[in-house]
Amino acid sequence: MATEHPPFELAKGINGLEKIVLRESRGRSAEVYLYGGHVTSWKNENGEELLYLSSKAIFKPPKPIRGGIPLCFPQFSNFGSLESHGFARNRLWEIDASPPPLPLNSSSTAFVDLLLRPSEDDLKTWPYNFEFRLRVALGTEGELTLTSRIRNTNSDGKPFTFTFAYHTYFSVSDISEVRVEGLETLDYLDNLKNRERFTEQGDAITFESEIDKIYLSTPTKIAILDHEKKRTFVVRKDGLADAVVWNPWDKRSKTIADLGDEDYKHMLCVEAAAIERQITLKPGEEWKGRLELSAVPSSYSSGQLDPKKVLQ
Repeated sequence: MATEHPPFELAKGINGLEKIVLRESRGRSAEVYLYGGHVTSWKNENGEELLYLSSKAIFKPPKPIRGGIPLCFPQFSNFGSLESHGFARNRLWEIDASPPPLPLNSSSTAFVDLLLRPSEDDLKTWPYNFEFRLRVALGTEGELTLTSRIRNTNSDGKPFTFTFAYHTYFSVSDISEVRVEGLETLDYLDNLKNRERFTEQGDAITFESEIDKIYLSTPTKIAILDHEKKRTFVVRKDGLADAVVWNPWDKRSKTIADLGDEDYKHMLCVEAAAIERQITLKPGEEWKGRLELSAVPSSYSSGQLDPKKVLQ
């Protein structure tokens, strides 16, 4: 690590929890809490926050942090017998001083490697040894990349199976002015209808009520168009076949203690995930799941934008 350009700085965050700050030369930044390996902030060159953090987010272990990019591992939602969304998001991660080589996108100078291994208590509820390595990198164009590498380190020959998601909360100006493109005509499981399987219609997804859908076999790129901000988020993903789209709307928001009643208007979760086809690792095997987020200006005015151009 060159002394004149450390790739990250360590700072004290809310309630004294340690956080990593990544900075890029043009003023863009990202913040990652060691608690949960949790990205809580991603700002552009104007200092605008691109991720949504709940107005009632609780930064007190063992509660998970509501907003940003929670990591769901080794279980998404209640797809299994563990606590909802698994335990990775409410464990203390460590900085990985000597991670195995991972090709660094040459445009990333600010990055941090984190590591999670199971505690004795974790092994009681989920009896498998693993190493979960997470690299968070901020590129010179402001793109935010999260690369997860999960390895089975069991010595007893036992394979394990897991589901996974980057539960990303995007900050939007007004949920009713947002469209998601790239998921048209795909099959999805509707969590509001006992996970019954349906097929999405041919139009971009817009929002006028609660939505909680798991889209299956999704493309590697999805676009979130924010009409009012004239901004498009582009989600690129690798190793993550599914995509969850979630907004609790007004009634459900009131039942979530750590979410403000009006927060739903300014947030949208689009989550790169591996849910329908669980990942199975034999001892020594490793899985890799990568997420890259970028925010680009969109100059459309009528709300009509050719998704083929956005998604090229």
